[in-house]
Amino acid sequence: MYTMQSWTCIFLVICSMQRVCRCCDWIRNHYGLLSAEYLSLLDQMGGDITEQDAPVLSPTSLYRHIDDAEFEDKVRFLNETIYQIKKQFDGNMKAVTWDKKNLDDFLNILERQFENLNSCVSPAMKPERRLKRYFKKLNRKVLRKMNYSAQAWELIRKETQRHLQRLEILVGKMY
Repeated sequence: MYTMQSWTCIFLVICSMQRVCRCCDWIRNHYGLLSAEYLSLLDQMGGDITEQDAPVLSPTSLYRHIDDAEFEDKVRFLNETIYQIKKQFDGNMKAVTWDKKNLDDFLNILERQFENLNSCVSPAMKPERRLKRYFKKLNRKVLRKMNYSAQAWELIRKETQRHLQRLEILVGKMY
């Protein structure tokens, strides 16, 4: 009886380790390629990035905290941040003057990145509440307050670029 349970536990541990290893390989070999691609598209889909700052403070302490976190927590943070960015782009985009093809490609690659990272994250892991609050505040104080204007979307594009660059740095520190 105990032997069967022991073998079952060993089998489950090995399976979960393989999932993490595949995830590690994917992040190491593919994350940077997709990241470079969507950062390039983000830059190309509009004009110059605005010099104006969003009226929401960037969650710098959150990024400092995640630098010291365990690998799995970093992967969860990557996944959650990309998810929150994707949600930002679900809003009313009628005023956007960006190149439509580059925008669609950007969103598709972002979705691909999210799906791949999502397969690495345990469903039991809870999302980072402070990150979620930051993105809600960004949505409220930029998009909604500025009535989804072209200027508001430019601020979102700038903040998106900032976050995606910081995620790229985080992944670089993971290996």
